[in-house]
Amino acid sequence: QVQLVESGGGLVQAGESLTLSCVASTRIFSGGAMGWFRQAPGKEREFVAAITWIGASTYYADSVKGRFTISRDSAKNTVYLRMNSLKPEDTAVYYCASKFGGSVYTTSNYNYWGQGTQVTVSS
Repeated sequence: QVQLVESGGGLVQAGESLTLSCVASTRIFSGGAMGWFRQAPGKEREFVAAITWIGASTYYADSVKGRFTISRDSAKNTVYLRMNSLKPEDTAVYYCASKFGGSVYTTSNYNYWGQGTQVTVSS
């Protein structure tokens, strides 16, 4: 069982930056990947970014490409999401999740989820 704990959310103004962190309770299997998703009120949960544990290959949703950066610290079992140039439409609860197989873009492929952290961007 993997427990994931997110932190770093908050209230910022448009154009500002935030960095989210996600700490895993146990070592992530080397063949796995970690992802960030978000869910705004009344909307479905959507893919934001993902990173593989080996090789650190990264994947981004088109809506955040060029503004968000995902990274990981293997020694700390931690994944980060650096969010720059935030927009009001980035407002959502952000979740991290871990997976061992399947597409990084598909929500149902993720086995473990954190509790989420709120990000609010004011205009």
